[in-house]
Amino acid sequence: METEYHGPVSTSFPKPRIGVSACLLGEPLRYDGGHLHNTFLAQTLAPHVEWTAVCPESEAGMGTPREPVRLVDEDGGPLRMREVRSDTDHTALMRSWAARRVEELAGLELHGYVLTGDSPSCGLFRVKVYPGCGGPAVRRGRGLFAEALTERFPLLPAEEHGRLNDHRLRDNFIERVFAYQRWIALLDGPRAPSTLVAFHTAHKLTLMAHAPALYREAGRIVARAGSDPWDGTADEYGRVLMRALERLTTVRKHTNALQHAAGFLKALLDRDDREELAEAIERYRTGRAPLVAPLTLLRHHVRKAGGPDWLAAQTYLHPYPDELMQGSGE
Repeated sequence: METEYHGPVSTSFPKPRIGVSACLLGEPLRYDGGHLHNTFLAQTLAPHVEWTAVCPESEAGMGTPREPVRLVDEDGGPLRMREVRSDTDHTALMRSWAARRVEELAGLELHGYVLTGDSPSCGLFRVKVYPGCGGPAVRRGRGLFAEALTERFPLLPAEEHGRLNDHRLRDNFIERVFAYQRWIALLDGPRAPSTLVAFHTAHKLTLMAHAPALYREAGRIVARAGSDPWDGTADEYGRVLMRALERLTTVRKHTNALQHAAGFLKALLDRDDREELAEAIERYRTGRAPLVAPLTLLRHHVRKAGGPDWLAAQTYLHPYPDELMQGSGE
């Protein structure tokens, strides 16, 4: 599959494929036979993505309903997954199943994953770990399936469902998913340094809005693309790209990116349009308007007035479907 990054960035988006804990889409597969239906995932995000639903404990053969499990630390060794009441150990079962399942998922070319928080199988962050000798739990674990998933796909955008209630984390996750989809599309295409140069150029403002230092580091990798082996260059760039996008944007960095873009339109806009754009950026900077306001105006002027080709091609202008952008920003 060949992906071009020349000319205005596309405003139509192929649906990314996202893995998800099945209970978050309303499937009654939790230990008690219930679910954790998430409205944002099942209604707002669903029209724009293809879901791949997974329930580790059910698929591993633990049944539904089932006795709840928890993570247990036995003398500092690898965490165990044990039933709360009977103490039945499901560690080997879960690890064996997870190893097979992540290889199946590799064949689907996922672009993101949403996992159930606080789960001994799916939790990404601060899952409760109980001492084997008894005592209070400590929030320092990661679910056994989540661990296998992140080890197999270290660059894959992954997030817990509860954290998506924070609009900054939600916007960041969505942006990373669509950026990762573009990156995978590039890797599936011709192995030509020119494609990496075009990709990096198209993501200039996006990277500046997340991590200016990593944008410069990525640029140094691209500069070597014509002389270094492709595989090593692509792997290195991909790691820097996704590490940069994990950094949350700020009002200050967004303002810098917007002003940088606006500077290339000065000679093409009349005085009123320049002042209107500057005021829109200032209203955003001072908290009187959301990011989507100056971004929409900037997109309008780029489309109407033209400007440098690299500016029209910026993914920053259209990072993901507009329906998911309304009200986004700091």
